[in-house]
Order: sequence, then C-alpha cells, then structure tokens
Amino acid sequence: MNDGQGNGSGADTGIDVTVAIPVYNEAENIPILYERVRAAMEALGRRWELVLVDDGSTDGSAAALDRIAAGDPRVVILHFRRNYGQTAAFMAGMDHARGAIIVPMDGDLQNDPADIVNLLAKLDEGYDVVSGWRKDRQDHAIKRNLPSRLANGLISRVSGVHLHDYGCSLKAYRRDVLEGVKLYGEMHRFVPIYAAWNGARVTELPVQHHARLHGESKYGLERVLKVVLDLLVVKFLFRYSSKPIYVFGGFGFLSILAGVTAGVWAVGLKVFAGVSFILTPLPLLSVFLGAVGILSILMGLLAEMLNRTYHESQGKAVYKISRIVRDGDGAA
Repeated sequence: MNDGQGNGSGADTGIDVTVAIPVYNEAENIPILYERVRAAMEALGRRWELVLVDDGSTDGSAAALDRIAAGDPRVVILHFRRNYGQTAAFMAGMDHARGAIIVPMDGDLQNDPADIVNLLAKLDEGYDVVSGWRKDRQDHAIKRNLPSRLANGLISRVSGVHLHDYGCSLKAYRRDVLEGVKLYGEMHRFVPIYAAWNGARVTELPVQHHARLHGESKYGLERVLKVVLDLLVVKFLFRYSSKPIYVFGGFGFLSILAGVTAGVWAVGLKVFAGVSFILTPLPLLSVFLGAVGILSILMGLLAEMLNRTYHESQGKAVYKISRIVRDGDGAA
C-alpha cells in the first residue's frame, strides 16, 4: 500500500472515469456502496477506477475498505491519519484520481451510482461540468432541505452561476477543469463556480436521492454559516485576488470620507450651535474613521506586495489559455 502524496494523471493511464468517494464511519454502507458502483461502472463499458477516502473513520470502515481493495485492483483506498472533513477527502480523491473524467459522490448511499451514466452522457454533449440536482430530496424538510434551498439561492445570486443544488456531491468533471484547484473549508461545493468563472461549460441534471439506510448524517444547521463564509472567500479570491487594493483601498477611502464628514459636522455644531467638542462623539468618531481608513489603504498596499510575491516567486501566471493557434501550425 502506498501512503505517499502522489498525483494521478489520466493522460497516460488509459482510465476513462474515476469515481471518488469520501467515507466517514459508514461501515455498514461500504459493501453495498461498492457493489452498486461496480455494477453501474461495468455497465458503462469504459475503463474505470474507484478511489475511496477513509476520512479518519473509527467504526470499522477502514477494515471494510481494505477488504474491498484486496479483491479488486480497480479500487484504491486512501486512509487519513485523522478526520479532516469532507472537502479535504474530496481533494485527496481528486489528487489521486487517474481518470480523464472525475465523478465525486457521497458514501452514505443517498447518491445513486446508476446516475453516473446520465452525467457522462451529458458531458459528451460538450459540457465540462455536470452537477447533480437532488430534485426530490429525501431529507428532513426543516433541518436540511430549507437551509439548503436558502443557501443555494444565495450562492447562485452571489456567484452568477445558477444551479439548484450546490450541495449535491454527485457531479462529473473533465480533468482539465480541476487542474490547479485547491479546496479548503467547505469549498468542494463551489468547484462548478470556479470552473464557470474560468470559462468552463457548466450544466446540471436531476439525479435520484435516497433516504439514508444506515448511520447518521454528519452535518447540521451550523454548516450553513460555514458555507456563507466560504462563499465570501470564493467571491473575494475570484474578483480581487489579483487587485486587493480595490477592496482595502475602496473601504479605506470610504472610511476617510465618513471621518471627514463627521469632523465637518462636529465643527458645524461648534460654530452654528455652540456645541462643545467634548459634548459630542463626532470628533472621536472622525479620528477613529480616519485611522481605520489609513490602515485599510496600507493593508491594501501590503496585500498587493504579497500578491506579486506569490505570482512572481512561483512563476504563476495570472491567466489561463484555452488553446493557441499559429499560422501554419493549426491548433495547439
């Protein structure tokens, strides 16, 4: 068993599809999950592999996964040293995937592997990302479905990428869409946004959703706040990572303007109404806002320096090329 940090490549392995599944305390579900994935993938007639990521399970899932891998060379097991969370598990699965197409899904049997064939057929129409949509979701209406609808509406509005179900783990990606993508927090759900912002063709497809047979959900209402905060990070990184001075500087100038306004107001009260400076908080507010504004602008300049260091020290380009055409050479 190899426990290194290798990164697979679908270019020279001949593997068409990688199914990547994070697993955390799903010992009862694992054998059923494997049989369903195997049946679905063998019916496709394509070369495939299954990457199962054990996210620090404590219930016997690790042993169940190892038994499956021992009997099927198409199965790869990644064991985490501890529980790192769903996003880290998805990232590990993608990093070690060797297929030209990567299909992540949940390991709790609520996603149906039989839907993979439909996702791949949609990809064949020319799309780069196909996102599953749990149109008839089998979860608690108040605890899970309502917060999910609110979060999906907010994400679609802020990102400009309109999908009904960002939380559905069952998706299909072309490998090149995921190149250079690094996931943190709860950001695995935002990969279609990254892809769309970088020119990928993104669509969605209704998929089946089953009620959980064994075990308990690992997620609650607290995840909604995490999603909102991660969305702010995603929006900032896409819009302003190459020009952070626009955010910090803009806020700084607004703060300074508000401080000047408060100062003028305080002077006006002194001159026209005889109100002493010590009887109003406006002078203190003016100084505070001015200081905050100056510090914000300085932070923006510091962020600009860090941004240039990041790109120039690592030779990272600030653009991505889809293809190059040279006269006489054709497309490259």
